[in-house]
Amino acid sequence: MKSATRSSRRVGYAVVGLGSLAERAILPAFRQSRKSKLIAVVSHDGDRALHMARRFVAAECYTYDDYDSCLSHPQVEAVYIASVNGAHAEQAVRAAAARKHVLCEKPMANTVEECQRMVEACRAHGVLLMIAYRKYFEPASLALKRMVAKGELGRLKLIHSAFTLNLPADKASAWHLSQSLAGGGSLVDLGVYPVSTVRWILGTEPLEAAAVAWTVDPKRFSEVDENVAFWLTFPDGVVLQGSSSFGAAQTSFLRVHGERGWLALDPAYAYMYERRLFGEIDGQRVQRYYPAMEEFSMELDAFADCIRRGRRPEPDGWQGLRDVAVMQAIYRAAQEKHPVPVPNNLVGSETG
Repeated sequence: MKSATRSSRRVGYAVVGLGSLAERAILPAFRQSRKSKLIAVVSHDGDRALHMARRFVAAECYTYDDYDSCLSHPQVEAVYIASVNGAHAEQAVRAAAARKHVLCEKPMANTVEECQRMVEACRAHGVLLMIAYRKYFEPASLALKRMVAKGELGRLKLIHSAFTLNLPADKASAWHLSQSLAGGGSLVDLGVYPVSTVRWILGTEPLEAAAVAWTVDPKRFSEVDENVAFWLTFPDGVVLQGSSSFGAAQTSFLRVHGERGWLALDPAYAYMYERRLFGEIDGQRVQRYYPAMEEFSMELDAFADCIRRGRRPEPDGWQGLRDVAVMQAIYRAAQEKHPVPVPNNLVGSETG
């Protein structure tokens, strides 16, 4: 009886980092969550932490200076790290040392080495680590993955994907333009979605990367990339042509081409939109609509379920690490102006 009670009890979360994503999407998701409960919020700004705690009914609020106090709270079982990218590794390692499970926003960290520290810390302390990729739980993307896996498109040839956003020139977005805080520009913030999603759909790792990066506003984008176009070559000759931009109106799409047909998802990545999955297979049109839904609550509850059942989450830290490795290869290819191999000697995953 006791184990059944524990397995049904909601997992208590602390949300670390209270920027626009947390305010618009993560914190509101707890209202629709069935397996997760907001216990605490943590911010660099004490006034903002207090305001968000009151607005979203969190029992406790902390500043980064009091992060250890948050981690010692007995009702906080997991942290959702939504801070600037450059802070992910340090905050995750500290959470793991306090025996708290870690759900971390993408990109996982700024470097492969930081990702490895996170994976090793979670493994050493016996806690779970999951990376916040909504596509693993979103119905339209799952349907596309199933159709590809069943061979409905035949042998795959080409995949096209893009995610663009006209980054506003305001104080809230300033950290996106800092290499130390963000780890990169449009590629790590937006291009990570095509990279991660296509790896997930294909179930294979890219072998080679080629890329170009450019800007039309070098003063603003002096540290990070504004626009990137990249090519990833996968086994069996499948090629992803991807692009990301901080200077174009918001749009996102994913289009998969095979010998028997093609399928497209549009919009593919932005949240809280109705999604359309359409295409043509063997001469027959395909068109399905998926209503907008609370994708972040699905993500929270998936991780909570893993915690309660003691199961390894998907996507785990290994998947986040691989995406960072691929993006570093893309940056290297753009800098060196020739294709480069994607390292595939990074093996393993955390346990828990």
